[in-house]
Amino acid sequence: MISVKKKYSIEQFINCESLGGVSISPDDEKILVGSDRSGVYNTYSFSRTGDEVEQLTHSEDNFMVPVGYFPDGRKFLYRSDQGGNEITHLYLQTEDGKSVDLTPGKEEKAEFHRWSRDEKSFFYESNNRDPRFMDLYEMNVDTLEPTILFKNEDGYFVSAISHDKKYIALHKPRTSNDSDMYIYTSEDGVKHMSQHEGDVQFQPVAFDKDSTHLYYLTDEDNEFMYVKRLCLTTGDSEVVVKEDWNILTARFSPNHKYLYYYVNNDGKIEVKVVESETGKNVEIANFPEGQISGLAISNSERYMAFLVNRSTAPANLYVYDFEAKELSCLTNTLNPEIDERDLVDAQVVRYPSFDGLEIPAIYYEPHLEEGEKAPALIWVHGGPGGQSTVDFNPLFQYLVNHGYAVLAVNNRGSSGYGKTFFKAADLKHGDVDLADCIEGKKFLIGTGRIDENRIGIIGGSYGGFMTLAALAFQPESFKVGVNIFGVSNWERTLKSIPAWWEAMRELLYKKIGDPYTQTDYIRSISPLFHAEKINKPLMVLQGANDPRVLQVESDDIVEKVRENGVPVEYIIFEDEGHGFTKRENQIKGYQAIREFLDTYL
Repeated sequence: MISVKKKYSIEQFINCESLGGVSISPDDEKILVGSDRSGVYNTYSFSRTGDEVEQLTHSEDNFMVPVGYFPDGRKFLYRSDQGGNEITHLYLQTEDGKSVDLTPGKEEKAEFHRWSRDEKSFFYESNNRDPRFMDLYEMNVDTLEPTILFKNEDGYFVSAISHDKKYIALHKPRTSNDSDMYIYTSEDGVKHMSQHEGDVQFQPVAFDKDSTHLYYLTDEDNEFMYVKRLCLTTGDSEVVVKEDWNILTARFSPNHKYLYYYVNNDGKIEVKVVESETGKNVEIANFPEGQISGLAISNSERYMAFLVNRSTAPANLYVYDFEAKELSCLTNTLNPEIDERDLVDAQVVRYPSFDGLEIPAIYYEPHLEEGEKAPALIWVHGGPGGQSTVDFNPLFQYLVNHGYAVLAVNNRGSSGYGKTFFKAADLKHGDVDLADCIEGKKFLIGTGRIDENRIGIIGGSYGGFMTLAALAFQPESFKVGVNIFGVSNWERTLKSIPAWWEAMRELLYKKIGDPYTQTDYIRSISPLFHAEKINKPLMVLQGANDPRVLQVESDDIVEKVRENGVPVEYIIFEDEGHGFTKRENQIKGYQAIREFLDTYL
């Protein structure tokens, strides 16, 4: 007999602290971190020893996540948008706490790139000239005047800038599975560097210290992305590092003493650090178990700061001293009211789909008494092309803590499992990928611990679309559906993508379908045009400022399904976009989801 675990409220789960955006000060003494401990993401300063914490920004509505310290170590940059509209600006906070908008264009979206080697300027991207494309700028730290370095008129993505500022590495997707690599110089313009046939990815990540080699990711002759480097004088390339899973990105420490790279290891994000000259792995004793993110190495290259989360605890801030070989944790973000032993470890599982293809998933099973059977949810991630991983998810843990099993399916078309798996759902969305999710029911039932008559489906964004698709196209498969800002009408969504996504437009059309030339097909996979078939209870949550999935997508499906006489609950957050960032909204939304499930599942 399993002892009954303590039940926690949604407030207790949401009142765990969430961290993001790590940066180390020039003197190694402080670390900038974004935290939502105030209820909204603000920027905080932690002393390297963790004994002093200071809140530096004081927003009550919009997130203010740090980018990094200015070279003087007193001022810093942060980014923020308005109510989740994704039009991020870069701000400078001065020593006296005043905030200066460095990219003040009303519709200007800006993203920080990196500091120049002499620290007299920084590079950033902005669509101020043309809302469709991100140009590259350099801003002088003394005058705060920007200079355009690369005018992007053909939908490139800026990937890396050489230290001597001579080279700008670009990449341009052809499809989700095929991309090209370019180098721009002011003398020669844009030069193509990745002649190839078939579907191959090329994505630059960094130049070396001497600006003689370009490091890049590719899946050439391989299922997974790995790191190569290209000699800019001879054109020769060689493999730098290859793993058994996708390498997501690679970066150098400020003076290139270390190369570090992220590996997507079967739904878990790992980081490996190597010495640049020798290629030798840096072994860190007592390295914490969990997923790594936000890694930053100090200018002195003595300290490394990073975040680690696991399925039963949110991300904590760690600092590693390379010289002393000491690792310290500066935070304890799990709400002290929660005993971690009451939570459930995520399990990586696999099951066969309708055609025998093996589908990976992340499984959370509640603590059950002997003979007890639980209700369950199939969770579908965002995308298309996203992935569920084993990180901390307060909604999952809340639902599991209250008796629901959750199977987060990584259906075909998900990233992280090789390029063949990734493109297996192209132009078949809402069909084969949905079938993979429905087959997940067999896995759940096969555990012997799930009530086969109480299985629902839930998801956000693309996962919200999949929820609606399940209810519309396979109406007897699930007992309920929870759609969190999901697409109901692909024709409208694909025609109204944000201006700054212009470079991704054709990529999306080739993956999902062209709303102008394949109208009949697009409507055939859009749940809105088949809403009369939905006969199960539906819940919808939506942000009013969402630029990706417009509110009308949710308004329309709610109106149509209500005409069927089906129970429909609808919550709109007026101050949120594509994702709910404010604690009070998360509490309201997640509590409502559980009440809906308690009623109908």
